[in-house]
Amino acid sequence: MAQTFFYLLKEIRVRQWLKNVTVFAAIFFTGQLLNPQLFIISILAFLAFCAASSVVYLINDLTDIERDRLHPFKKNRPLASGKISKKLAVVTLVLLLVLSFLIANQINFAFVMMILAFYALHISYSLYLKNIILIDIIAIAAGFILRVFAGEVATGYHLDIWMFLTVVSGALFLAIGKRRSELTLLSGWNGALPAKTRATLSRYSEKMLDVYISMFANSTWITYAFYTFLQRPPVLRKTINILFDQYNLDLWQDRKYLTLTIPFVIYAVMRYLQLIYEKNEGESPEKILLSDKPLMITCVLIALMLFTIIYIIGKY
Repeated sequence: MAQTFFYLLKEIRVRQWLKNVTVFAAIFFTGQLLNPQLFIISILAFLAFCAASSVVYLINDLTDIERDRLHPFKKNRPLASGKISKKLAVVTLVLLLVLSFLIANQINFAFVMMILAFYALHISYSLYLKNIILIDIIAIAAGFILRVFAGEVATGYHLDIWMFLTVVSGALFLAIGKRRSELTLLSGWNGALPAKTRATLSRYSEKMLDVYISMFANSTWITYAFYTFLQRPPVLRKTINILFDQYNLDLWQDRKYLTLTIPFVIYAVMRYLQLIYEKNEGESPEKILLSDKPLMITCVLIALMLFTIIYIIGKY
């Protein structure tokens, strides 16, 4: 029983729930993270998307079970390898589906619609969109973007347009990196294998994906840089202002403190590219983030710097 439960947790991809943290982006970047009511709402949104994303993974694995058995790595998934039954997968799917809507209903009707849109997107992807070149990449990226937008719908707070464009660029960057790593890994096993495991892989060339990765790697950090430069200057706390006033240093209030994070974001993008090309690890973004120490440390530093600037030094 314990072993079955372990395989079931592996099948619903608990590790990939990390992606759902993006629902907190709306309240984090608008200075509302410490608002108890909005924080609780965001936690509910996070839990709803955890359940919904696991439903999507189960649907995808049930529809792709035969193809996954041909894949050098996916064949080891509990469902494809027969470690859990289809019946158990379907029962779990139904329970998580109901749970996601029960939680979503506690937030608001608009958020319920976002969960529906999430299901519609990924079911369409599993059944059809994943077989259309380029559209499959856009669909993967749309899943990330939808989570961020759902966080806005749940809380009523909205990201700055440049931060939203950063999310869009970053999502496309991750999605293309995933395809690039898949193509490299499968090509190394068998020249005909990509077409058998995923129809669109045989229609992508490494050169074309390299161009796409370069384009969205650049747009990710550039749109983020625009975000930091175009934000209103932080309003410093009164106690700090008093210290500055006596030395006539009011100009410090006009400095763009968020720009200090730009070098770290650039490094994170460069490090991710290195992992894609040198280690072929882009197939699983959350695995990279949790296993690569330099990237993980950089992301933690960026988060701490942003928190310090937004919530300690001042507010927008």
